[in-house]
Amino acid sequence: MPKLGMEPLRRASLVQATIHEIGRAQSLDVTVGQIAKTAGMSTALAHHYFGGKNQIFIAAMRHILTEYGGVVRAHLRAAPSPRARVEAIITASFDQTCFAPDTVAAWMTLYAAAYNQPETKRLLALYQSRLRSNLTHALRPLSATPQAHADILAALIDGLYLRAALSDAGSGDDAAAAALNTLSHLLKDTK
Repeated sequence: MPKLGMEPLRRASLVQATIHEIGRAQSLDVTVGQIAKTAGMSTALAHHYFGGKNQIFIAAMRHILTEYGGVVRAHLRAAPSPRARVEAIITASFDQTCFAPDTVAAWMTLYAAAYNQPETKRLLALYQSRLRSNLTHALRPLSATPQAHADILAALIDGLYLRAALSDAGSGDDAAAAALNTLSHLLKDTK
């Protein structure tokens, strides 16, 4: 007889194990068996809950995106003005939680897998759309062209994140400063 209430705990354990194993391998070149072993369960149970490696990876990335969304919302709650809201989104995008080694490996895997996996591509597009939407909304009172400025900042955030994540420093401080500096230049010439 199955243990009641165990499914959410086992799913969460598999998600954490997936993030850990991707971090260890620095790619999606891991097996469901390795993930299951790290989670302390059988391969069959992992397949039962998720179906396969790609589905576990999608669940892991949704978990990371949910955590990222929480960081963004926390920064936004402390933002007293429209400009502070834009700065909060930028700062949250370079929060130290985004630079945990296993998280960086998962993000890099997401970008690489999006090239040829439709479900992964859709998840990446969802993240990018949400980032642009949040930036556009925050920029409306500040910019005559909020959508264009949001597109610039979103591309800059992604590019600076990749550069910072792949650097030896593995920190977003310089990247955040560069993005905030770009925001100042963009807003200097508007309205």
